[in-house]
Amino acid sequence: MNLNHPLTLLLGVHAHQPVGNFPEVIEDAHQRCYKPFLETLHAYPEFRFAAHFSGWLLDWLRERHPDDMELLAAMVRRGQVELFSSGDTEPVLAAIPHRDRVGQLRTLNDKLTAWTGVRPRGAWLTERVWEPSVVTALAESGIDYVTVDDYHFLCTGKTSADLDGYYSTEEGGTRLDLFPISEALRYRLPFAPAAEVVAYLESKAAAGRSAAVYFDDIEKFGIWPETYDWVYGRGWLKALIEGVLASPTITTATYSDFHDRHPSHGVVYLPTTSYSEMNEWTLPMPAADIYAELLASEQAAGRGEYHRPFLRGGIWRNFLSRYPESNWLHKRMLGLSSRLAELPTPPSALTAALYRAQANDAYWHGLFGGLYLPHLRRAVWNNLVELEAGLDIQQPRPAIQTLDLDLDGHQEIFVHDSELQVVVRDDGLAAACELSSYRLRHNFADSLRRYQERYHGRIGRAPIGSPHEHKGEGIASAHDIVRCKQPLCAADIVPDVLPRALCIDRLNDVAITDYRLDEAMAETLAAHFVRPGIVKRYAIDAGTLTVDWEFTHLAGRCFVTELNLAMPSCDGFLGRYVLADGSIGGGFGQLLQLAEEQTEGQTEGLTETDTLTLEDGVLGGRLVLRTSQAVALECRPHKTVSQSEAGFEKIMQSVELRLRWVIPDAACTLRLQLQVSEVRDQESERN
Repeated sequence: MNLNHPLTLLLGVHAHQPVGNFPEVIEDAHQRCYKPFLETLHAYPEFRFAAHFSGWLLDWLRERHPDDMELLAAMVRRGQVELFSSGDTEPVLAAIPHRDRVGQLRTLNDKLTAWTGVRPRGAWLTERVWEPSVVTALAESGIDYVTVDDYHFLCTGKTSADLDGYYSTEEGGTRLDLFPISEALRYRLPFAPAAEVVAYLESKAAAGRSAAVYFDDIEKFGIWPETYDWVYGRGWLKALIEGVLASPTITTATYSDFHDRHPSHGVVYLPTTSYSEMNEWTLPMPAADIYAELLASEQAAGRGEYHRPFLRGGIWRNFLSRYPESNWLHKRMLGLSSRLAELPTPPSALTAALYRAQANDAYWHGLFGGLYLPHLRRAVWNNLVELEAGLDIQQPRPAIQTLDLDLDGHQEIFVHDSELQVVVRDDGLAAACELSSYRLRHNFADSLRRYQERYHGRIGRAPIGSPHEHKGEGIASAHDIVRCKQPLCAADIVPDVLPRALCIDRLNDVAITDYRLDEAMAETLAAHFVRPGIVKRYAIDAGTLTVDWEFTHLAGRCFVTELNLAMPSCDGFLGRYVLADGSIGGGFGQLLQLAEEQTEGQTEGLTETDTLTLEDGVLGGRLVLRTSQAVALECRPHKTVSQSEAGFEKIMQSVELRLRWVIPDAACTLRLQLQVSEVRDQESERN
């Protein structure tokens, strides 16, 4: 504490858009947030602050809005703004290998230095995920300090009164300094009236505090519900800036200036944690409910703030154990990173693909869609598949491999050629958890099952439609707004019992869960699974996946296999079913039934088929399904319900296809083939 100097406001904003986000979404963010924020601050050169733009977003903005971004560069050169670094594509540093942490950090460091002439000293930690192991990579990359939540410090026994500067930590003797972000400020900016924020800061100055630390998402200043009109239309940001500059007890500074003028408060060792909301989001049900009830009971008893540092919930990595789809993405990324590191001189294009695949957004889920958004998962898969194809050229691998890559206790069998790869899990289902086309850079098995989420309990209390009007002073935070973007019902949130994979089999409507890998057939370049009465086989050849089922003594039984196919068009107008006769059967968002209907002994209505084509304009490709004999087919959209800052929404994850046969003979084989091709390939064949 220092009673002789005003309080220093260390204000920082973090700008990020996920790799693979829709261009129109990024453009809207720029027009409603990044551009007006920078223009407003540029008019007040004496107001100093920090900013972090993730490298992928920075590249996008500099290419499309060079004049707007030059405002930011000019503010850096005149000493008004300090740019923070991070991993270039915004990875959670703790979740990637040390070599990639250093590479990601140096990539953005070099980019910022070349652009502005100023090398960054501070770094933004993605989602403020702290693990001590990140210290050495940050320091090795030239970073002197990072920002983390004050909650991290409170968990060590510090009090709020202690957190008015920075502390130091070390890992193996390597030093890194840590600034504690004020949660009280995070919840005030920009939601409380500007005058109240200034008064709050002045109260801290009167108490002898040296600094108030704020670093949070810039998207709260224009993109979150109600914030554009509040921050710019009604002048909140200008009022805050002018109120701070007019205050005799508040000053502003960059983090680097403050760091140079003030000594460390001492050594601290933080626990593995993130911000408090994240610690709740990462817990599965029913643990999330138990944790929330515990927090609520402590709050009701008046002990909430007193005990909260000791009630931490989960850690970020729990998302990998909570969602198998996230874990599969993560372990595939780690495996390909290891292969890339084995090359004497890794090609820069493959390194860039790996870094894009490490972008954090698709690996987790909280207030924002993240893992639930198919286009974000697809962007990660696009880069993983591109990387693997490049590595196979540089470093060929066997056509069939067996390993437990995702550490779930079950072997995965990888079968591939230069066109296609199928991965089948030996977990009793013998279903494919991946079907990747190297030409299209797409994983057709990239779906997401329905999970029970804690926030589903709030749906019945959520109004449908536009945001509510806020009464009185200030606006509501997205954390506190509950509404539905479309009608929802109880059936929409029933959790899935089985994963959403390819070729999940049922016999007389009972799921088959007792397949086992036939080790004796491991040398045949195909994956063989057996159970009483059935031999199931996956094989890849020239861009076609063939699945055979050999049946014995099961004649007359109803056999169903279910495929959940990720089609990028989802329920948009560019995705459609093409029937065997060339007619259009409808869009992926519609129900399609090709089956015989019996009415009083007569066959009427729809007929069975042996061919169905899924055309996808977003993908630029086709998936043709062919069966060895006619099959009854039902196709429907698979949707999940998730929350975002805009409310609850139903999102299409995949097309669910159910193929149904009656097994015709005591000894017979049914065959399903999936042929993948680019649209232009088939158009050229017709011409």
